[in-house]
Amino acid sequence: MREAHADGSAEASGSALASLLVVGTLLFYLITLSPFIDLTAAASADPAADRTSALNQIVFLALTGGLWLAAARSPARTLVAGPRGLILALVLWFAAASAISAHPDIALRRVVLATLTVTNAGIVLILPRSERHFAGLLGLGCLATLLVAYLGVFLLPRLAIHQATEIREPMNAGLWRGHFAHKNAAAGAMVLLAFIGLHLRSAGRRLEGLAIVVLAAIFLQQTGGKTASAALPGILGLAWVFERRPALRAPIVLGGVAAFNALTIGCAISADMRAAVAALGIDPTFTNRIDIWRIGVAAIAERPLTGYGFQLFWQTDELVYSTGGGASWAVAAFNGHNAYLDAAVTTGLPGLALTLLWLLWLPLKDVGRADAAGNDPALTRLFTRIWLYGVFSACVESLFFQSGSLVWFFMLIAVFGLRLQGRATLVAGADAPRPAGGPVHA
Repeated sequence: MREAHADGSAEASGSALASLLVVGTLLFYLITLSPFIDLTAAASADPAADRTSALNQIVFLALTGGLWLAAARSPARTLVAGPRGLILALVLWFAAASAISAHPDIALRRVVLATLTVTNAGIVLILPRSERHFAGLLGLGCLATLLVAYLGVFLLPRLAIHQATEIREPMNAGLWRGHFAHKNAAAGAMVLLAFIGLHLRSAGRRLEGLAIVVLAAIFLQQTGGKTASAALPGILGLAWVFERRPALRAPIVLGGVAAFNALTIGCAISADMRAAVAALGIDPTFTNRIDIWRIGVAAIAERPLTGYGFQLFWQTDELVYSTGGGASWAVAAFNGHNAYLDAAVTTGLPGLALTLLWLLWLPLKDVGRADAAGNDPALTRLFTRIWLYGVFSACVESLFFQSGSLVWFFMLIAVFGLRLQGRATLVAGADAPRPAGGPVHA
């Protein structure tokens, strides 16, 4: 009896630690270690930024170490971050393209960081005991995020609402950003929280889910994020069709992403396309992104095979101090504002092909397998919504492999979650035991 009690205590302790690691990791992305950044001119050269970056790295590595140790003890460890063969091929190609780049030391460090982030997202999914446990941890993370965001708006409005004294975008004055660095980041987060809130309602946490949806929707409206505000009902509608019409799934994802990129990148290289888009009442510059996309398209033409090195090219001295012609201002862009374009620019067309295979084609197949697996369809629906939001947001934002990106981390969870939904047996009860090598939370 004493031995059994000791085993039970150890199991409870391990479960508590796993829960703490999952929630800590979620909050690392949802709240971050540097909330309420002062965006005014007086704080633009804040020397504390370097200390914040160092703390960020220390905490990230600590969370990574904890997650990996917890995964090593899990009977579901063999299910982490699959398909491993494809992901390994992707990492090796990124490393090879980076090794021959102009800044191999920087690029290779970023490859390592991205690999750790990918693995961590896979581990987060196998640590909860069940779907109910996972839903509870998600709810806790969402409520904590909303609490911090709203407290900021009401108690620290100068740091949680955009001000006219900000150095970069004073035109955003009055728009809510909460503890996030920008209104658009806040808007994207609220879309994800709304998806999770809807899932919690279907998982039996009706009051909690409803509260998250309502609070997230109100905050989203106050951010003024037009793209995210349109994406929330848009993705919900698209996911509804996606779930009920399997024959339309490939056209929706593959055709939709191809058409979206043809439209946006097409405006960067074709005057006729810009005229056609303008005739539809759409800004053909996509908020001046086409100047950046022109540079990206030219860069792909110069190095189509290997690219410029993982997460290089943008913000490098070679580009910033180059002659940019009519689009000279765009050489200072932080990224290409298109994840597909950036994949080709930084890792070449082979890197883009591997990325598309992993992030578009395989999840598309996994959804079909999940339908036949008998696992909780509500969880598949949550992962599908997040995944669709990610792949379409990537047409106008560079979110793939961005290690600090909230949307990227949740997209990774969705991609791995869809794979597990089709390949693992879901544990239904919150306290149900998990046989070694058997059922796992998906």
